[in-house]
Amino acid sequence: MKYIQFDEKRPYDLTLVGRITIDLNPVDYYRTLEESTTFKKYLGGSPANIAVGLARLGKKCGFFARVSDDRFGDYVTDYFRREGIDTSRIRRCEHGEKIGLTFTEILSEQESSILMYRNRAADLQLGVSDIDEEYISGSKAVLISGTALSESPSREAALKVLFLARKTGTPVIFDIDYREYNWKSKDEIGVYYGIAAGQADVILGSREEYDLAGQLIRPGMDDRETASYWHGRGAKIVVIKHGKEGSTAYTNDGQNFSIRPFPIKKLKGFGGGDGYASAFLYGLLEGWDVIDCLEFGSASASLLVASHSCADSMPGVGDIKNYIDECKQRYGELVARV
Repeated sequence: MKYIQFDEKRPYDLTLVGRITIDLNPVDYYRTLEESTTFKKYLGGSPANIAVGLARLGKKCGFFARVSDDRFGDYVTDYFRREGIDTSRIRRCEHGEKIGLTFTEILSEQESSILMYRNRAADLQLGVSDIDEEYISGSKAVLISGTALSESPSREAALKVLFLARKTGTPVIFDIDYREYNWKSKDEIGVYYGIAAGQADVILGSREEYDLAGQLIRPGMDDRETASYWHGRGAKIVVIKHGKEGSTAYTNDGQNFSIRPFPIKKLKGFGGGDGYASAFLYGLLEGWDVIDCLEFGSASASLLVASHSCADSMPGVGDIKNYIDECKQRYGELVARV
């Protein structure tokens, strides 16, 4: 069953709103940041990674963003162009704000952490004047990243996208994408996550992220109660992720579909969520059944946690399908399905 109707006449499959940053991942991993001496530079930022993931899967993406007016701004913009992502709505900052930097720490297959530098971050300078209705009306769907809501003027720009999406009949995907940096309080998080989730057709998040989104509304909800609440606010699909325990998609007709991670030898503990989101959304845009979208997303996530990078390692359709086939031949047809 198709829960979301996309306007196939629109030129962009998905337009994303949020951060474009730079990841610096240690080459001499399995050491602390203090001990690491060599890092490799990659495009970063969850919505940017998702855009690259969808582009690698053959989808056309647009993007509302601000980047720094310097060589790093050149780097991320040129990266997008090479991937076929439209850059016409990516603008340079005008007052010296710098692109966010993320240093990652890969301590073991199971333990990773990130250190973000986001003082006067370029992506949070996105303003309401940067958002236009024509671009949104040319998109089959829009994705709001929760980090875009953490600070003004990006916060108001993201809210404008939500309003214009409703005006133009454009489905909204809310990737909660919690990062503690830039938020001032949990109450503030609850307010703006609650607004965005209440306008979304599809919500993606972890159990912790849903707890933050619902804390001012109805704290202490379990997964089914969470899904039921946001369905009541208009969401068609609510995806709740539990890391290595897998994830479940709850649909507004009372069904739920669960998936486990595909087995793989991990390198790091981050990046999987962006691979998951891009592949899951690809399936939705293709009109697949929800369980098939989940399987595709789970497989992509496993491939990402086994790689050193995020954006650079986003797989193509054939890569994911081949990996799923290999796993099923080795472990059985229901290797990831619950």
